[in-house]
Amino acid sequence: MKFDLDQEQRDFAASIDAALGAADTPGAVRAWSQGDLEPGRRVWNQLSELGVTALAVPEEFDGIGAHPVDLVVAIEALGRWCVPGPVVESIAVAPILLAGQGERLAGLAAGELIASVALPPHTPRAVDAQVADLVLLGQNGTASVAQAGTRHASVDPSRSVFDVTAAGESWDADTARAYELGALATAAQLIGAGQAMLDTAVDYAKQRTQFGRVIGGYQAIKHKLADVHIALELARPLVYGAALSLAEGSADTARDVSAAKVAASDAALLAAHSALQTHGAIGFTSECDLSLWLLRVQALRPAWGDPTAHRRRVLEAI
Repeated sequence: MKFDLDQEQRDFAASIDAALGAADTPGAVRAWSQGDLEPGRRVWNQLSELGVTALAVPEEFDGIGAHPVDLVVAIEALGRWCVPGPVVESIAVAPILLAGQGERLAGLAAGELIASVALPPHTPRAVDAQVADLVLLGQNGTASVAQAGTRHASVDPSRSVFDVTAAGESWDADTARAYELGALATAAQLIGAGQAMLDTAVDYAKQRTQFGRVIGGYQAIKHKLADVHIALELARPLVYGAALSLAEGSADTARDVSAAKVAASDAALLAAHSALQTHGAIGFTSECDLSLWLLRVQALRPAWGDPTAHRRRVLEAI
């Protein structure tokens, strides 16, 4: 099985990086945490202009109908830039639950709608429902319009989760596929966040001096960051492989998605630990951008099934 990206996919990821790199995404995340959603909305507008919000929407509803690999490539880039809001839910999951609903799908594709999703039991609450134009509840092959209730704080102050209750029309939906895509897209986000923390730690290690030497010259630092690089490079093909399984409707899809989620969660956690140790205590201060990724990883690891649940699925599959 081939896991290399083609040039078009690499160029697409590069275009997302270029746009988000110029958008002061860390500033948008901090504003989002304080309840100011406007900078984050501008970031989402840029994503719609790039076609990211249209990736999972079928072509007949003004979307792109992209391959799942293209989707995870894009969401990895969004994880790398710590984009605020219900990224996985709106871009990856909602188009599955809204299959056939042309007006809503067209709204998602155009970026006119942002959706959030709750999919019990592993995703019982909807992320950032305060910004969502549409909240969905999916369960046992059925989806319905939902209403957000009590708000709960997250370890990541830029993310809030909401209790939801069905409050409108309902319809048949492929909730099983929606869950797999949600877990896979979350794994891609974790890979992106892990890569961002590794890059940040490497840059810092090249500049910070101690005892008259740049700390990046110490073998202990080199080995620590090399271990993160290896973990990410081993996890990323699992994410691409799971995307291929999902596209082909493989009988091993659940196993492959869970393996990808576990590997991505572990790699991102290792990246967080190593980046924080490289930076020292300053890395966890709110003034340091690294702290945004540290908290995001802690919030994403249990999202769409925690590592224990996914390890159990892998064990059951083998």
